[in-house]
Amino acid sequence: MFLQFASLEWKSFTRSAAFKQNLFFKIFIGFFAVLFLLEFAALGAGSFYILENFIEDGKILASDPFAVVNKFLIYWFVVDLMFRYFMQKMPVANIKPLLYLPFTKGKIVKYALGKTVISFFNILPAFFFVPFSLVLLIEGYSPLGVISWHLAMLSITLLLNFLNVFLNNLNQVFYPVLVIVVALGFTQYYGYFDVTEYTQPFFKFFFNQSWSFIVPLILAAPAANYAYTYFRQQLYLDAGLSVKGEKVTTENLDFLNRFGKMAVYLKNDVKLIKRNKRARTTFIMGFLFMFYGLYFIAVGQGEWMKVFAALFCTGGFLFSFGGLVPSWDSSYYKLMMAQNIPYREFLLSKWWLMVAVTAASTVLSCFYVYFGIEWLWAILAGSVYNIGLNASVTLLGGAFVKTPIDLTSNKKAFGDSKAFNFKTVLLIIPKMVLPVIIYYAFTFMFNSNVGFIAIAATGLLGLLFRNKILTLTENIYKNEKYDTIAAYAQKD
Repeated sequence: MFLQFASLEWKSFTRSAAFKQNLFFKIFIGFFAVLFLLEFAALGAGSFYILENFIEDGKILASDPFAVVNKFLIYWFVVDLMFRYFMQKMPVANIKPLLYLPFTKGKIVKYALGKTVISFFNILPAFFFVPFSLVLLIEGYSPLGVISWHLAMLSITLLLNFLNVFLNNLNQVFYPVLVIVVALGFTQYYGYFDVTEYTQPFFKFFFNQSWSFIVPLILAAPAANYAYTYFRQQLYLDAGLSVKGEKVTTENLDFLNRFGKMAVYLKNDVKLIKRNKRARTTFIMGFLFMFYGLYFIAVGQGEWMKVFAALFCTGGFLFSFGGLVPSWDSSYYKLMMAQNIPYREFLLSKWWLMVAVTAASTVLSCFYVYFGIEWLWAILAGSVYNIGLNASVTLLGGAFVKTPIDLTSNKKAFGDSKAFNFKTVLLIIPKMVLPVIIYYAFTFMFNSNVGFIAIAATGLLGLLFRNKILTLTENIYKNEKYDTIAAYAQKD
């Protein structure tokens, strides 16, 4: 039965309208996945000796490296859970078509949950724990204790897998977990309560008692069973898988009428952001990108990172929203094409929306002047570059994306794998690489202020060629009109 399900998914993948783009991205992601696995294996093999050197030098106060690992394992599992929540896709996208086929609901749910068990997110921790456990055996730790501890860590990883299933589907699980994690992080940071003092003996317990690995394994079993029962009860077209309707309200957006014919599309986008979960999340995250520069200030990276950070601080919404135009309108794209809408007005409405949000982000990002006047120049230069060139180039990249968007879901709010293909990746060069090169070139010949002026001047130059870029984008829309409609018709 598993092979039959896998065969159906393989056919869905190879027969997709975006097969070539998906294949390229799968290879691209596969390369980095292997790289991550190798890095985690190296970390597992070397962390014991690295910590041992720190203890000998007096930089860490601990009895042995194993005690240090047990102390900070709580952070490992918290980060693991956060990474899963934002990145791990729940395998339920293809369930609706399977309900029409002669498969029992139980088998469908078992297959869907089975995919989460053998996912990359469970394999990755094993590449750390296996070599680390081997090092513990080499260093003379008790074999029974090491095996018990190792099995307990893998069982906790499995338990987090099913907890993430509930976090993605049940708000009554998500919010309590969020409150607990934030509270523990806050109290730990300000020194009110050190949770590691209690978690260290907890994880050491699995080493001291050779039978103790059974405890997390027993907890994972009912979690898996509850997940199975929950999804099986929701597996109805007219219940769990149906689209929930909400009360519709009217809004007065007459102030947008000043934009003429574009006002219709601008009003539609404003309503889209206000009423739909996915678009609203993208809008909020666009503003949260303003704090991206604080990371580089904290770690003290090179000067060129000011340019890179400024592009994201002012253009977070531009990149996340503009890169998926026209996919935001995928649910009613057929209707739009039947109306024979003018592409130029449609594109200009998106352009003006991105420019308005970028301008607002720029004003709010001016607080970076507190960290030095150069940060302000970087923010302003990045803003001009985003408005002048990146807004148009991002719309051009979106023309190559043929991925329908589920507006009712937050999943993939940080990006979609199908939004990456050779052409969109290639367009990263003028969007992100070119301004850094310009900054370095003019800073090397003159100084950093001239570098910022050169970036802003390039943005103004891009503004002069805006119509040329939009014309190119418009032609792509026309040439790929029917391919795009066919791609948006595929819901998997």
